[in-house]
Amino acid sequence: MTANGHAMLEAELKKRQSEDRPAIIQAISEARAHGDLSENAEYHAAKEQQSHNEGRIAELEDMLSRAEVIDISKLGGDTVKFGATVELVDEDTDEEKTYQIVGDQEADVKSGKISISSPIARALIGKSEGDSVEVAAPGGAKSYEILAIKFV
Repeated sequence: MTANGHAMLEAELKKRQSEDRPAIIQAISEARAHGDLSENAEYHAAKEQQSHNEGRIAELEDMLSRAEVIDISKLGGDTVKFGATVELVDEDTDEEKTYQIVGDQEADVKSGKISISSPIARALIGKSEGDSVEVAAPGGAKSYEILAIKFV
């Protein structure tokens, strides 16, 4: 994963541990004060929220402990690989797109970050500027031409 992706996961973990966890504990305490727990919807909702939060904390701790952080600024070359920012043009519509190839946990298509295991990233890996790439997408095959490859 990239250093940015690692930092985002660390920030989420810190927030869940230092802000969300105490707020949930407070909600459980308040719900307990209402009396009979067997029919207390607020108590059950707070306990469910606590379970979800603790599960995500465990998941984040596991991901961060096993993460291999790659410094993209030290990468280079003229072929597409992990961490590359690739400018593409759709050969059918002439629409230009820019994607950065990142780890699975930090992928977010809306912000231009695609997972290394996505069909488009797998098709791009190893290609160079000017190459034409055929991507088997769920909506049908798409053709792209690589305009530029950057490591930022």
